[in-house]
Amino acid sequence: MSDTRRRIRTHVQDNAGIHFNELVRTSDFAPGQIQYHVRRLLDQDELVRCEFYGRTHYYPLEYDERERTMLALFRRETAREIVVYLIEHEPASPVAVADSLGIARSTLEYHLDRLVEHTIVEKSYDERNRVTLVLANPESTGRLLSTVEPSVPDRFVDRFTRLVDGLLEESPESR
Repeated sequence: MSDTRRRIRTHVQDNAGIHFNELVRTSDFAPGQIQYHVRRLLDQDELVRCEFYGRTHYYPLEYDERERTMLALFRRETAREIVVYLIEHEPASPVAVADSLGIARSTLEYHLDRLVEHTIVEKSYDERNRVTLVLANPESTGRLLSTVEPSVPDRFVDRFTRLVDGLLEESPESR
């Protein structure tokens, strides 16, 4: 195995769930080199490739499908903050989570939809139809959460969304 391919494989192993653009930004190689070597690593069953919400993510072999999904979601700063909040404060209401994180309910629901869809977070309803949020599997969630850090571009997207939410809340039309 070439040194370039070994370095790319090691980088993916150290950053499980990294998406292609982030792999390009954080390496010393040109996009074409990365494409070439990643393709070879995939052909040799040294890496796994998965698509999540319009992005291609790469993983070492030791992660199963559920773990790969969780890692991809945890690369989004807001989804990650929701999960961290639930680790520290579960059970919680959506209002408490949104208020504590300073995000709009629509932004919270966008991320919750994905977290619930992949059984990371569970929603339950009481007799008065109030929603409570809890983590489906706190142990594995905490373990995987500690292995990933959102990239700077992912943080910018989430922070821009929060900025727009804040501006919309303050606009004269919303009063």
